[in-house]
Parts: sequence; structure tokens; C-alpha cells
Amino acid sequence: MARTRLADAASSLTLRGRCLVAAGLTLGLLGAVLGERALVQLALFVLALPLVSAVGVARQRFRVATRRTVTPARLPRGETAEVLVEVANTDRRAGGLWLLTEQLPAELGRRPQFVVERLSPGATAPLRYRLHGTRRGRFTLGPLRLRLVDPFGLVLRTAAGSDTASLLVVPRVRPLQGTGGLSGAGGNGGEGGRRSIAVHGEDDVSTREYRYGDDLRLVHWRATARTGELMVRLEERPWRAAATLFLDTRLSAHLTGGRGSAQAPDTLEWAVEAAASIGVHLLQRGAALRVVTDAGELTAPLGRGTLGPDELLDRFAELEASRYPGLQVGVETLRRAAVDGPAICLLGLVGPEDVTALARARSGPGSDVAVVVDAVAWLDAGATRSRRPLSPSARAELVGRQEQAVALLRSAGWQVLAVRPEQTVDQVWGRLGAATSAAGPVTPPPPLPTGAQA
Repeated sequence: MARTRLADAASSLTLRGRCLVAAGLTLGLLGAVLGERALVQLALFVLALPLVSAVGVARQRFRVATRRTVTPARLPRGETAEVLVEVANTDRRAGGLWLLTEQLPAELGRRPQFVVERLSPGATAPLRYRLHGTRRGRFTLGPLRLRLVDPFGLVLRTAAGSDTASLLVVPRVRPLQGTGGLSGAGGNGGEGGRRSIAVHGEDDVSTREYRYGDDLRLVHWRATARTGELMVRLEERPWRAAATLFLDTRLSAHLTGGRGSAQAPDTLEWAVEAAASIGVHLLQRGAALRVVTDAGELTAPLGRGTLGPDELLDRFAELEASRYPGLQVGVETLRRAAVDGPAICLLGLVGPEDVTALARARSGPGSDVAVVVDAVAWLDAGATRSRRPLSPSARAELVGRQEQAVALLRSAGWQVLAVRPEQTVDQVWGRLGAATSAAGPVTPPPPLPTGAQA
């Protein structure tokens, strides 16, 4: 064991140690060729120094325990978290010269380094550093890598621990006011008029298709047997505001300024931040919200109930750009959701074929809204699809396709807003309310027949 430890230490020579060994070998060779005994003696001394250092490092034993505390553990994008790493010497002897390096993902910046010298037995050294959440995601902090060095800096021995901690960087949530002028999305916690379905007999029960998350106790077995599809009955329930949030996450539909700068224009990050802000705002107002992306619907972890504000932010934190070429999967999910209320669609660079299917999927009450990327403004701000800027012909084609898509949505009765890179989510939300007010009130859905009232 000691021989193995010595071999490991000898193989961990630093650049200074390797240079010293090379110099010793050179002096020994010259002394032997020239017959100079003094040079041979000097060579032996030079070669012995790294060997003695390796023995000293190999004999160092250490037992270290670490513990991390991340404050806060859920960090809004752009904010700073403080990390406390407590390093305890659990050995019976004092530690030597320890160089400690915290292992971090490249997205969180440079790895912090610390120096701890002669830590007493049972003592704890608190090490602190800060992290700036420049990118969304779930990141692992640690483990701590310990390096033992001799006083001359000739031999380096490394060891890594196993203790880690998690940091979740969620999207920023901008404070919003009002409903943005969206009919049916405001909500007042479910308070208001009551909507009921008449139940005069078993055959008169109103039913609909089973949706994910429905209570199985509401399954209507006669209707299920008759239709061949799982059906649930509609019972008297309070009217509750509802909305659907649709987020386009396709990599091909967004412009980015690159991963090198956190301040670079990025349409996907803007859209995710807008979806998080609008979603949390509507949920806090009591609206029933369903969130759909081009890859499908976002649900609570393990299918437990509906998404709340915290669960929504957690899902958005780990949401990455998708490789889907079109919006077919998301549009089909949006059609099956059939939520009574407006659809709020946050779109990237869309074409006529994308919005045609999107407009056909919506037929419910409420004013549907599409917030699209202003391609000209984002391109002028430096955003691009790749490292190279777009050619004039590609830029013209991109802008032309988007103008056609916007015209199709408006002709279908949608409210369409083009967002520029300097605009914030709260400004766009205010524009939605102003545009709806200028267009006049939205006609509410007709009342139910008299026999269907509670």
C-alpha cells in the first residue's frame, strides 16, 4: 500500500517538479561524461528533492467531511446565490496544505478555489462563494476536489469527494397587472356566477371525453360503453376562468445571440420568461391554466394534480429547445385540451403552414392572442440563427414568411402583437389590455337555457 501511494505521488509531479527532475538528470549525465564529481553530487541532491517531497505527500493522511448550503436553492435567472461549503477535518492529526477546488458546470462560471492550511483535528473551515444564475436549468454543485502539495510545490496529489448540492435556476417572473384584456382569463378565485348542467335522469347526463387528471369517480360507464371512449359526466360546478398557454420552443423558430454572453438577444429566453410571468400571474388570480408546448402538454411531476406556480417554474427551468420541425404535435394537444377561455400563444419565427393549423384548432370563447417575434427588430439587434449573419435573401424570406403568418392570424380574428428585444413582458401585457380596450368589449358566451340553470 505504501509503495502504491509513493508511486502515485511520484507520478503526480508538477511542472516545477518535472523540470527539477530533468535538470538533475542533465547534471548527472554531464558530471559522468566530464568526470566532475561535484556535478554528480549536485545532481543527486536535485533528484532527491522531488523524491523526498513525494514521500512527504504520500505519508499525508486526511479524512475530510463537507457540507453545502445553497441560499436560495431556487434562483431566478439573473439573480445571485450564496454557497457555503463547510470543510471539516475528521482525522486525528492536523491537515497539511490543502488546495480546494469546487467543481461547477461551465454555465455557472469559473470554479472557485480555496487554500486551507493546517486545519486542526475536528475543526471546520467555512468557505463561501457566489453564483450568478445566467442560464436556466438544474445544476449540480460539487464535489469538492482536494489537492495536497509539498512546501516546494513539486508534487501534487488530488482526491475528489462525493458530496454535492443542487441549484435550480428558474425563469424570472415579471409582476403583471390585470388580465391583459383577455376575456375569460381573469379569474377571481372561482367566485362568481354558477354554471350547472341539468340532470333529469341517467340518460340526460351531459358527458365529455375523459381528460388527463379527471377524477375517475366521474366516469360515466353507460356513455363509455356506448361510444367506446372513456367518458366523464359534467356536474354542477362553479364557473372558473380558464386559459391555455402555448409556447413555441422549436430551435429552428428562435434567434439567439450565442451562449457566450448572458446579455445577448435570445428570443427563446424571452418567450420562456413571458410564459412564466403570464402563467404565474393567471394561476395566482385563480384561473385554470393548461400549458402546452410544441412537444406536448406540461404536467405536474408524476401526474399529481394540476400545475401550480412553483411547479410551473420548475418545469420551465429545465425546458430546452426542441428539435420538432413544426407545431403539429403541440397544435393537436391544444385542440384536444378544449379549454373554455382564450389561448395565449408565444411564437417564434412562424410560417403560414404553422398558423393555419393553429387557427383551426381554436373555436372556444375568449379572445385568442398570438405574441410573435419581430424578426426585423431582433435581427437588427444582433440575434441570428447561427454564428454567421443571415444573407440578405435568407433574411427577406424569413421576414416575408412571418408577415404572411401574421396576416393569416389576424384574418382569423386573432389579436397579434410583434415583440421587440427592448420590450419587457409587463409592457407587452399592458399592450394586450390597451389593444383589447380599443377594439371594444368582447361579446360574452350566450347564457344557458332556462332548464339548465341551477
